[in-house]
Amino acid sequence: MKKQLLISIAILLFLFTGTTLVILYGRGYRFWFDRGKPDISGTGLLVVRSIPDGAQVFINDHLTTATDSTINLSPGNYTIRIYKEGYSPWEKKINIQKEIVAKAEALLFATAPKLESLTATGIENPTLDPSLTRIAYTVASGAARKNGVYVLDMTTRPLLTLRSASTQIADDTFDTFSKTHLAWSPDGKELLASISAALRSSTTYLLSSTSLNDNPKDVTNTLDTVMTRWETDKTEKENSRLNTLNLLLEKVTRENFSILAWSPDETKILYTASQSATVPIIIKPPLIGTNQTPQQREIKKGAVYVYDTKEDKNFKILDSPLPLSWLPDSTHLIFVHDRKIEIMEYDRTNSTTVYAGPFVDKYVFPFPSGSKVVILTNLGNPDILPNLYTVGLK
Repeated sequence: MKKQLLISIAILLFLFTGTTLVILYGRGYRFWFDRGKPDISGTGLLVVRSIPDGAQVFINDHLTTATDSTINLSPGNYTIRIYKEGYSPWEKKINIQKEIVAKAEALLFATAPKLESLTATGIENPTLDPSLTRIAYTVASGAARKNGVYVLDMTTRPLLTLRSASTQIADDTFDTFSKTHLAWSPDGKELLASISAALRSSTTYLLSSTSLNDNPKDVTNTLDTVMTRWETDKTEKENSRLNTLNLLLEKVTRENFSILAWSPDETKILYTASQSATVPIIIKPPLIGTNQTPQQREIKKGAVYVYDTKEDKNFKILDSPLPLSWLPDSTHLIFVHDRKIEIMEYDRTNSTTVYAGPFVDKYVFPFPSGSKVVILTNLGNPDILPNLYTVGLK
């Protein structure tokens, strides 16, 4: 009986010890022998990912592994560099803490981007819709029935080319829609087309954005009513977003943020500070394993910031406003600087020039898949009208 009892106790001790060791290992502890003596050291985990994968991972300038992988590291500060031939490198400083999982997630951009044309007729006045999936533009280089307003749907998948994804919604047989100024409705279902003429006053039409308008509706005399309806729709949509926020955050946002754009997944707010203020701590205690880039909660009037509602982090982007737009991944911003198109992470790190050729810098749009950027350019030829082109990012 004593022997069986001892065996049972030994088995229980073995299982308890083994389970404890497995748990400690899973929490990042490693077992070493230092000068012949056992040593248990706590480590942290670094998860390294990249798009595309298979990139080299340098830790403090030492080639250590490849993406996608998980690495155990002793607590401390590290410089993580991710590199793949043919792509711009990615780099960040990351602090590894015991038992905490840190992430290094890199979107790598091709150093030799591919250009593809979306239009061939020569276009003017491209305007992106609120859903960031369609571009309205005008054509004035052909016959009356070919001239007019077109809508390019970037979510369609034509067999040969995206050129066939454009739909004409108005032509010049009714009025000179090829010379119109376009504005989208908040829901993307309608367009206002304003036409100015030398011998008559301006005329404004309301167009459906999905089909040919054979008899466009003249709303010149009721334009104020249309604009009021659109403004109401926009305000209601904005209020519904704000109402999902923590009550304190909603108050801070309404009082101090002039919202430029929500990220596509609606977890981050790109804004200009409407007044100098302090963004209070919303999530207490702070979350662990979050973005480690230093944030700035003291905001200055007129500067541009990004607030991350999931992690309660606030990052300064620019000292003054520039045209900015989100990539569909909700973690990158596109902007034009010194006649170059650049993409940076939402915390202002890893700013990368993705295109430096000729383009009309007012017109730079994200492609819905996130794999391209749409630009307006004549490729440096002043004798031709510009067209829409995509610049490949991956």
